[in-house]
Amino acid sequence: MPSLFTKIINGEIPCYKIAEDDNYFAFLDINPNAEGHTLCVPKQEVDKIMDMEEEAYMGLMAFSRKIGKAIEKAIPCKRVGMAVIGLEVPHVHVHLIPLQSMQNATFQHKVSLEQEEFEAIAKKIREALE
Repeated sequence: MPSLFTKIINGEIPCYKIAEDDNYFAFLDINPNAEGHTLCVPKQEVDKIMDMEEEAYMGLMAFSRKIGKAIEKAIPCKRVGMAVIGLEVPHVHVHLIPLQSMQNATFQHKVSLEQEEFEAIAKKIREALE
């Protein structure tokens, strides 16, 4: 059965898409730690990051770096944090989180956003990629 993220990549579940290429896909986390919290995933469904082939792993890191740099341009923050935890969805995903404090990195405090806010944030990040 396809993972939640595979369904998002395939367009079966809507998302606030940031970017994609042949191998990777980035979209806003709908339960964000901070405005601009983005997930980067490989299109190939792999459960654990350490199970990825080295080339795919390095590609995901390069893709995540590109998205992270765009987040830094688009979202006022002290830095963009990166986390790979992977317990919630059995599909590798990199969290890119705009940080103001360590609280943003705890996954204990969430930000509530309206659809229009998600759309505006996604647009700002996409524009920063150009």
